[in-house]
Amino acid sequence: MKRLAVHWQILAALVFATLTAVVLRALAANGGPSSQMDGFVSGVIGFCAFVGDLFMRALKMLIVPLIVTSVISGIASLQGVKGFARLGLKTAVFFGSTSLAAILLGLVLVNTIRPGFSGGQPNEVIREAFEQTASQASGDMRETVVVAGERKAGDFFEVFRAMLPENVIHAATQNGQMLGVIVFSILFAIAITRIPAEEMRTVREFFQAASDAMIIITGWVMALAPIGVYALILPVVYATGTDLFVNLGKYFVTVLSGLVIHLFVVLPCVLYFIGRVNPWAHFRAMRPALLLAFSTASSSGTLPVTMRCVEEGSGVSKRVTSFTLPLGATVNMDGTALYECVAVMFVAQVMGVDLSLGGQFFVVVAALLTSIGVAGIPSASLVAILLILKSSGIPGAETAVVALLAVDRLLDMSRTAVNIYSDSCAAVVVAKSEGETLAV
Repeated sequence: MKRLAVHWQILAALVFATLTAVVLRALAANGGPSSQMDGFVSGVIGFCAFVGDLFMRALKMLIVPLIVTSVISGIASLQGVKGFARLGLKTAVFFGSTSLAAILLGLVLVNTIRPGFSGGQPNEVIREAFEQTASQASGDMRETVVVAGERKAGDFFEVFRAMLPENVIHAATQNGQMLGVIVFSILFAIAITRIPAEEMRTVREFFQAASDAMIIITGWVMALAPIGVYALILPVVYATGTDLFVNLGKYFVTVLSGLVIHLFVVLPCVLYFIGRVNPWAHFRAMRPALLLAFSTASSSGTLPVTMRCVEEGSGVSKRVTSFTLPLGATVNMDGTALYECVAVMFVAQVMGVDLSLGGQFFVVVAALLTSIGVAGIPSASLVAILLILKSSGIPGAETAVVALLAVDRLLDMSRTAVNIYSDSCAAVVVAKSEGETLAV
């Protein structure tokens, strides 16, 4: 019997996890906080959280060796700095253009839907919900917001420091320090092209073989994806409340509408009119990676699967994917940029701050820069939103961000899927411009 495709397995896991969580919430509600049923439910949720953590660890285990081997083998095959510079310029132009398009789309939607208003006035219900949620927030959540709020605009210069780590091995073990690993790998690969031909061939073949081995290990981890996705989604759906979701309904619609339009309209148009490829064929090739990105809410964690889908499904060469995808997973954040713009404008509307055209232009520029600049900083979106809110003089920044953070998981999952799809589109468009024959 033919085996069910991976993306269908992951989708089924998402559906079953959601249904299971709904049943468990009903059982817990009927049983009461001190009943045996409550203990059973807590045990199931705890076990799923443990299994989900193991799956995420397995994915993250692949990131550093995959980035190092793929970047070095890919750039070394370019046969010199000239080919790398051309590839880098094309990639940078694509990343900047699509991020700007996402931000402008978000700005248009938030000004059209006006989620922060009710009857033409700032929504008092949402403002009260902000204050109530902030007062009820857990200690960890408050600590996260406090730490993020202490950052200043100058802290983003730390990104440039991260590009040149004092100890690349130490940087590789730190969460969010992949930029330094990528820069070192690029420099090492360029250096390989400058050594004698015989030595260069030996080193290049070693890293090419190591990259192939990492792809095989990725396949082994992907075989466990349905189980991992089920374990990751179930606790999230179980813990999600409904009250604040109802109050923030228009905000959710605005953000999700922007993400959907960017995913299914803007990027496919870029593929069709600029890349001259079939958008639907590429989307089908990317289904496993998109579903995994949605489940894990981690661009870096999904990177091994993204590379596999783009290479095997869309037919892009390792020469292109090894450069565009690791870099994109670190700095190209279309979904995050759109979300930052909408979130800031939404809070401004709720707080009764009427941003002028100049103020909105500042939000656009800040969202573009911070979506790139905060990639190596923990709680990246949170830091960016707080920074933009404070720089724009919008009151109640910390209170509003706590409320948005409390219901952020679904939006985080959605924008991560948009982020990795934009990365994959960059690989396809750049590969096509390099004259490659693709499978899409």
